[in-house]
Amino acid sequence: MKHYLFPLMAVFALVACKEDVAKAPPSPVPLTEEALSFFCQMNVAEHGGPKGQIHLEGYPAPLFFAQVRDLVAYLKIPERDAPIVGVYVSDMGVAASWQEPGVENWIAADQAHFVVDAQVAGGMGAPEIVPFAELDDAAEFVARWGGTVMALDAIPDAAALGAVDLNAPLETPT
Repeated sequence: MKHYLFPLMAVFALVACKEDVAKAPPSPVPLTEEALSFFCQMNVAEHGGPKGQIHLEGYPAPLFFAQVRDLVAYLKIPERDAPIVGVYVSDMGVAASWQEPGVENWIAADQAHFVVDAQVAGGMGAPEIVPFAELDDAAEFVARWGGTVMALDAIPDAAALGAVDLNAPLETPT
């Protein structure tokens, strides 16, 4: 009986430890023609500029955003239906163009370099927060369009939640 006790205890220990193993965040999903932007319920693919997706615990599909500024706003507001388990943004360094930001070139938002306060309009016409996987790509964008490069957690609230001046001279990158 004693020789069965040790393997049995090992099995119970492994089962007990299984609950402590952290789940990997969900993988980003490709942007489809049917994806609707969370805040405005407009078709995401019909708007240029970088996009975002947020995965919530217990939800089978991510929340999509037609503009990264809106994604950052969602991250900063306290009202949510579930805990966030994954956040991805378009890597504009490999996008075909501003009008074609890509459907599968997602990067984890906490690893991205964001250009804030550039004089560019996002997909919904508001000033955009532009993500890049590579710091050099973000620096090139700043050299052309202005702004400051920063990490996701350094983006000021006003950049995502502040009022939008509809008369501001924003451009759409080419």
